[in-house]
Amino acid sequence: MGKGPSKISTTFCKNWAICEMEGNLSPVEKFIATSEDGKQTLRAARTEMVKEIYRKHQPVDMEAFLGAKLVDLFVDIDIERDFGMSIFVFDQDIEKKMKNKP
Repeated sequence: MGKGPSKISTTFCKNWAICEMEGNLSPVEKFIATSEDGKQTLRAARTEMVKEIYRKHQPVDMEAFLGAKLVDLFVDIDIERDFGMSIFVFDQDIEKKMKNKP
């Protein structure tokens, strides 16, 4: 999907995997974000398009690793801070599963 974040941290909370991402924007995206229209376009691309990709391409590797099925995804990004967050919602309590993983 393009440039990945420079830093990611993931927290498991019940059936959620909460991913905080810093340094998401490429140099071209940072230039585009200098206008208000550019910020709105980038935010739409970095939220709605990401959700659409996951709808079309189920994350089977992630589901296999966690032993749970993805049921919903919430995505947002603060363009000015270059900070994004994705909340993956699964059909089971993955926090318990991750605490018990070797």
